[in-house]
Amino acid sequence: MHVYDVVVIGAGQAGLSASYHLTRLGIDHVLLDANDRPGGAWQHRWDSLSMQDVHRVADLPDAPAPGGSTERANTVVPQWFARYESEHGLPVVRPVPVDRVTSEGELLVVHSGDRAWSTRTLINATGTWSQPFVPYYPGAETFRGEQMHTVDYPGPEHFVGKRVLVVGAGASAVQFIGELAPRTDVVWVTRRPPVWRDHFDERTGRDAIELVQERVRAGLPPASVVSVTGLALRPQEQEAARLGAYDRRRPMFARIEADGARWSDGSFEQVDVILWATGFRPAVAHLAPLHLRSGLGGIALLQTGADVQTATTAARDPRVQLVGYGPSASTIGGNRAGRAAALAVRRHLAGLETPLSSATSIPRESAAAG
Repeated sequence: MHVYDVVVIGAGQAGLSASYHLTRLGIDHVLLDANDRPGGAWQHRWDSLSMQDVHRVADLPDAPAPGGSTERANTVVPQWFARYESEHGLPVVRPVPVDRVTSEGELLVVHSGDRAWSTRTLINATGTWSQPFVPYYPGAETFRGEQMHTVDYPGPEHFVGKRVLVVGAGASAVQFIGELAPRTDVVWVTRRPPVWRDHFDERTGRDAIELVQERVRAGLPPASVVSVTGLALRPQEQEAARLGAYDRRRPMFARIEADGARWSDGSFEQVDVILWATGFRPAVAHLAPLHLRSGLGGIALLQTGADVQTATTAARDPRVQLVGYGPSASTIGGNRAGRAAALAVRRHLAGLETPLSSATSIPRESAAAG
């Protein structure tokens, strides 16, 4: 069996960045992707999400991102990824849904059904899209209407004539309300009051990452970026704002009943649909056999410099790099982490120690209802 220098799992933004840098460095690798075609999680997003709706898509190394337009993001970005894979000759194999990664002596073995790849190191770039988080509330199983998560969102036309309960205080919840409120009746529910902002720039983004990192360093679950930077309404959400959809927010309900939700004060909202815009968890279950988690339930990463987005090396096994995870869980962060991971792999293969400045513990939680 061929032994690779590194196997990369996941061909989204972070995985493509890592593969590009590995190719440039001449490191023998294969890029395994669970999807049938290029596009990462972008190919699964809802049809009404246009390129001007997305908050930002970072450039890939040596390839500027597509600009904002009214074209569908789930078409434009996958096409861009496909061109990138082809033009740079990235060694992608798909579809390969990875079941588990095991350690066998000095090697790691990546398993997918009856197939296996042996490797000296691993770069994990599996993101979060395959791990939607839906909190449990008493009575959820009794609800007679529809319940769906962000991953299942079919577009606004599906909800016409239905009363929709939107749960969550993140950017997706705000966008859903912007689409739905002009068409149908919406009830907005969050655990905490949303934080609104006036502007967002690069400095704001850096400050947000640092604040998230401070929580992580203290052993706390990393807060979502919007909990630090706040939310803003875009032009396409102004009609919903004019209708007062963002002013009628309610706190979280106590339980779910057959026809809606009931609050602890006894009040009740009849709804036909519960839309859970409640975030995701990291898709790392396949790494469980490697026992990377600390006693706090997170994976500690070694930070080798001042940029927390380049913390990629697993403290418990330096053969493993995680990109697009924790501090690098963004398209920009994924790019930076992809390069850092490729360099860390080169150091490991050369028998050099990873320079250690701190161990950054990334707890299990990544996002939840706001």
